[in-house]
Amino acid sequence: MLDHYQIQLTRMLESEQYGEAKELLRFLLQCQGEDARHYEEWDSLLTWLDMAFPEDGQGEEEMGFRSAERENDEDEASLREQILNPPDQDDAYVNQVLYIMQHHPMIDQQILALERAAYIQAAGIGDAIKNWLLTAQVHPVVQFKALQCLRKRGVSGILALERLGETVELELSDTPLSMDDFPPPVNRILERTEKAAEVDDPTLPHFVRELWKESLQFLYGTAAYQWMLRDDEGTVDCFAAALHLTLLLTVYGSANDDDVRDTYGISEALRFRYEQACRALRQVSVLQQSGDDEPQS
Repeated sequence: MLDHYQIQLTRMLESEQYGEAKELLRFLLQCQGEDARHYEEWDSLLTWLDMAFPEDGQGEEEMGFRSAERENDEDEASLREQILNPPDQDDAYVNQVLYIMQHHPMIDQQILALERAAYIQAAGIGDAIKNWLLTAQVHPVVQFKALQCLRKRGVSGILALERLGETVELELSDTPLSMDDFPPPVNRILERTEKAAEVDDPTLPHFVRELWKESLQFLYGTAAYQWMLRDDEGTVDCFAAALHLTLLLTVYGSANDDDVRDTYGISEALRFRYEQACRALRQVSVLQQSGDDEPQS
């Protein structure tokens, strides 16, 4: 998890997302159990960012800042697309992208290759990605990014994959490309958790969203995900409580299970379903901590 957040922090600083970087640093400073030197580095960096980019503007000045920020975001998105979609896409370029996608030991590089593959104009790319997913052991997050790539390329149809030890059948055209694309019950779980977490700490909702987004990349299509789609309050409460518990364990290293259950009204009748939701998110947490840096075959 630490390596993952360090990479996120580096990306934020490189893209001048200083507000997001400060939020992430505050989050990391609340986490427990890391080496003391990490906390010193994070605290020093946060102090510098607060001094260099206080973002204290109000009124029209603040509106101007936000407008400029939106323009910067649009410019950045345009520049990113130009980088991911170069005009010269010869066979060497296509083969390099596919090779990195299939064989690079770093997940970040595989994901970047998939982002490039979404723009490749050559024929047969969709079939190559599907064949790779069906024949290789692919990290769950990379699997999800590959499904998104296939949807962006307009590929449809059912694909049966092994995900978290289950065989799942997925309609490629239904793959969510953003949080807004997920079914309403999935986002209701997030909203429920954000509201409760904000009572404890106004900075927590941001990290709830990141944690939920990452968890969905692992769980998409599995039995736990299908269970989330039940449109009833009990299911929303159980998963929201499990997400909140996971967040507290991530941030503080400990959590009071009784308090969490009280917050979400988890009765004895819901206790088993709540524990199942906790088990699903705990499995994701273990995979994140143990598998992010493992080579993929």
